[in-house]
Amino acid sequence: MSALASLAPSIAQLRTIATPATDYRVMPFGVEAIDGRLGAGGLRAGALHEATARAGSLADDAATTLFIAGIAAREAAGTGGPVLWASCRCDLYAPGLAQVGLPSASVIHAQPRDDAALLAVVEDAIRDGTPAAIVAEASKVSMVATRRLQLVAAEADMPVLLLRRRRGLNEDPLAEPSAAWTRWRIGTASSERLNVAGVGRGRWLVELARQRGGEGFSLIVEGSDETGRLAVPAGLGHRAAETVGTARFAAA
Repeated sequence: MSALASLAPSIAQLRTIATPATDYRVMPFGVEAIDGRLGAGGLRAGALHEATARAGSLADDAATTLFIAGIAAREAAGTGGPVLWASCRCDLYAPGLAQVGLPSASVIHAQPRDDAALLAVVEDAIRDGTPAAIVAEASKVSMVATRRLQLVAAEADMPVLLLRRRRGLNEDPLAEPSAAWTRWRIGTASSERLNVAGVGRGRWLVELARQRGGEGFSLIVEGSDETGRLAVPAGLGHRAAETVGTARFAAA
C-alpha cells in the first residue's frame, strides 16, 4: 500500500505534463462575426496560421496578402515591434501594405534563395524574439516543418503567418496536411454599389477551412482599413456568414 501511495505524486506530475495548457494570449479581429466563431474569441498569438488564395487570380492573391498583413499590422501596433516578411519573391508592394496599417518602417524584409532557406530564417527569427509577428510566403512546406513552426511559435508566443503560394493554377495548398492552428482561404467579392461612379471599399470572401477545437465557416467582410481591421458590411450585418454559407472544403 505504501508503494502505491508513493506513486501518486509521480502520476499527478505526469498528468500535468501530458495535459496541454489552454491559457494562451489571443489576437481578436475585433469583428464579432469572426471572433465569435473562433474557439478562443480570436487567433492564438503563439501559433502558426496559414492562408491561401481561393483561386489563382492576382486579385485573390492580393486579398490574401492584405488579409495576413492586417493581422500582422494589428499585432505590431499592439506590441510596438517590427514585422519580419520573408519571401523568395521580390514583388511585395509597400504602398499596399501601408494602406492596411503596415508602413515600410515597421517591416523587415528577408529574401532567402528557396523555401528551405526561408523556413530556416523564420525559425531563427522566432527564436531571436525580435519581431512582433512573422509573415512567410512559401509554396512547399512539409508537415514536419509546420510542426516545428507551431512548436517554436508557441514557445515564443509569436504569431507566424504563412502565406501558402500555389504551385499550379488548380492546386489547393490547403489540401496538404499541416499542423497550423488555423487555415484560411481568401478571395475577392463584389464591392458595395455606390450612388455615384466609382469603386466602393473592397470586399473579401473569408473562409476558415480549419481551426483546432472548432468548426469552419465563411463570410463576406470589408477589406482591412488603415489600422488593419476588417468590418462586416452594413447591408449584411449579422447575416454575413449565412450569405456565403459554411466552408465547403475539407482541410487536414
